[in-house]
Amino acid sequence: MKLTSRGRYAVTAILDIALHGQTFPVSLADISERQAISLSYLEQLFAQLRREGLVQSVRGPGGGYQLGKSPQEITVGMIITAVNESVDVSKCKGSGNCSNNSRCLTHSLWERLETQIEQFLHTITLAELVEENRDHDCEQSHCHSRHHID
Repeated sequence: MKLTSRGRYAVTAILDIALHGQTFPVSLADISERQAISLSYLEQLFAQLRREGLVQSVRGPGGGYQLGKSPQEITVGMIITAVNESVDVSKCKGSGNCSNNSRCLTHSLWERLETQIEQFLHTITLAELVEENRDHDCEQSHCHSRHHID
């Protein structure tokens, strides 16, 4: 699968906003610090994410970014598409001209796999990732009282 850091960083940054921006906008500087992503790189990503309506900017003191839609409406596939990422599991560059102006023997197999991956990514919502992250954090901090002392 050819999913570069661009798509991964975009998903990570939006998940950061979903986790930390329920009350106030989240600054790119805060995301940069928490997620170890270059601030200038985030600025490039957020220009694209804003254009697609996945985030909205809030100006002024205490400004930053908020989600542009509810976490239930945003899918991982939407985020990756917004930053112009594509899933390319073949080495064919999507052209169908794999070598010597002809398709490789397994081209249709890789095309079908790409379709499956893209469909899968469009079924995972930001809300699911938020819930998974909170469950994981609770497990690490033992916030569920599973052990009762009698």
